[in-house]
Amino acid sequence: MKIKIIVNVLVFLMAVLQGVYAIYAFFDPVAFSELRGTELFSASDSDWIVIYASRTLFVALVVGFLLFKKQYKLLVWISLFGTVMPITDAWLAYQAGAPSVVVYKHVATVIYLIVTLVALKLVLRSENNA
Repeated sequence: MKIKIIVNVLVFLMAVLQGVYAIYAFFDPVAFSELRGTELFSASDSDWIVIYASRTLFVALVVGFLLFKKQYKLLVWISLFGTVMPITDAWLAYQAGAPSVVVYKHVATVIYLIVTLVALKLVLRSENNA
């Protein structure tokens, strides 16, 4: 089943990317904040980035675990509800005057989540028809 392989890759990449972001944010909060488009006013404010990192690592672990357990129905909802984060990130980056490419990266993440959601729904439909 080709669509199932595509879904597994899409969700796996989602979990890995969140994990990479979390690790990067833990090890270099200032550079990470710049990458996300919202520079810190002071390096001493980097504790907020570490808080972000811990929550992002949680998301990565949950998504990875649900993929491992083949919980596609729950992953549909995660993909949908997950759009809140990049929409907010895009808005914050835009308000902070980040380069357009940073804002577009967040928009691309929303599109990625929606594509993943549609692919997950196709897998669920094919499983229900089988």
